[in-house]
Amino acid sequence: MTTTFRILMGATALCASAGLAAAQDVTLTVATVNNGDMIRMQGLTGEFEAAHPDIKIEWVTLEENVLREKVTTDIATNGGQYDVMTIGTYEVPIWGKQDWLKPLEMSAEYDVDDLLPAIREALSVDGTLYAAPFYGESAMVMYRTDLMEAAGLEMPEEPTWDFIRQAAEAMHDPDSGVYGICLRGKAGWGENMALLTSMANSFGGKWFDAEWVPQFDQPAWNEAMSFYVDVMGNYGPPGASSNGFNENLALFQTGKCGMWYDATVAAGFVTNPDDSTVADKVGFAQAPSAEGGQKANWLWAWSLAIPASSENPEAAQTFIEWATSKGYTELVAENEGWLAVPPGTRTSLYENPEYTEVAPFAEMTLAAINSANPGSPTVDEVPYVGAQYVAIPEFQGIATTIGQLFSAAVTGQTSVEEALTAAQATATREMRRAGYPK
Repeated sequence: MTTTFRILMGATALCASAGLAAAQDVTLTVATVNNGDMIRMQGLTGEFEAAHPDIKIEWVTLEENVLREKVTTDIATNGGQYDVMTIGTYEVPIWGKQDWLKPLEMSAEYDVDDLLPAIREALSVDGTLYAAPFYGESAMVMYRTDLMEAAGLEMPEEPTWDFIRQAAEAMHDPDSGVYGICLRGKAGWGENMALLTSMANSFGGKWFDAEWVPQFDQPAWNEAMSFYVDVMGNYGPPGASSNGFNENLALFQTGKCGMWYDATVAAGFVTNPDDSTVADKVGFAQAPSAEGGQKANWLWAWSLAIPASSENPEAAQTFIEWATSKGYTELVAENEGWLAVPPGTRTSLYENPEYTEVAPFAEMTLAAINSANPGSPTVDEVPYVGAQYVAIPEFQGIATTIGQLFSAAVTGQTSVEEALTAAQATATREMRRAGYPK
């Protein structure tokens, strides 16, 4: 063999080796929501890539409504744009049953039995886990203790809506830049409709009766909507119809909300002095109820799942195990403190004294999650599952339209009665088109 031939053979072998290595490298495209916990995870991606040098992460970070539209379109068309999707307890049972998601088979080290039972059940179909929770949540009231004291009021552990209205009026001081209450007004099935659906449940309302007939023309929805529009108009911040979770979080953290009824996951942000100007002045209470009714809490988990169209399911599962593991929680604690760890998914977190010592909201958060009952969300028996949504495919489209109608009622473009009449007509038409009752 000549020297030249040996060089050529060596070069060929090197090229082949390099080509094999390149073929083994994987780039995962991860679609996620633009909230604080997910942004924090992106900042720690380098830790994952260092431990798994053959896997790179490419993030697609979207506003909540946009994310839902994009991932729903992609999975329904088998588009294959994403290897990992951030979805929730609404999508998982529907998409899992349709075989749109790959089942997750976690390692023993992952300790799937440590997941909170309510969260694990909500992300499973027939006992099989189809998504892993990044964080879980219910709903509760966050309030300014200094303003409540100055108003001469004491927040009950389980307040009624009447008390919430009284406290909002007492703390409302727009000349000082403080508004009595902040609530979701932004249209969207996961924004204002999540809040309004759980609120209506607490007033005795429901989306459908046992025959799947829409119920927006019933007194309970009128009572809930009238309360909502009244407190938003009289004691809410300007432009309340544009505020979703992230906008209200920013308002509360900068001292502009007397109260905020929203997701329990916000507690870690409003009490973190690195993020909040009122961190040492925040109290918590369970989700409100109507007099003698049930609490307006819900159950949700932003979770990571693998669409059936992914060409990299093994690498995707490796990433999901890392991002939702006990080890990831410890990594966040090591870098940013225990107050910053994603809550609401694992029993072990609520048994960890390092966490409970710095998280005064931990016990209340866990109680809210455990008391949420999406299987029986209303006073009356209903044919559906879901406390802040209805777990049927048609809900997403119907609730998106109705969310716009209800947002218009907040701005005064339409009355409560007109909005509810239009909602009843929309839901009735779309349910008939979908063939209900089935």
